[in-house]
Amino acid sequence: MGLLTEVVLLPFAPARGSLWAIRQVIAEAEREYYDPVHVRAELALLERRLDEGDITEEEFDREEDALLDRLEIGLGRTATGDGTS
Repeated sequence: MGLLTEVVLLPFAPARGSLWAIRQVIAEAEREYYDPVHVRAELALLERRLDEGDITEEEFDREEDALLDRLEIGLGRTATGDGTS
């Protein structure tokens, strides 16, 4: 049955390959987005922008909250050793 299924699904192989590639790109993007090193670097940049007067306290607080949420998720992902959310 496995061979028959593969023969029947053979015309869809390019689509399945594309779907696999898309999933890999999304997984890598999520790893980078939630990577604690990247998030900490963004927090440092955000603080520097506040110190230089590029953003207001309100903007800083809003963006800092979002970054801290990302950091919390990222640390949770690395603590569990799970690459998925």
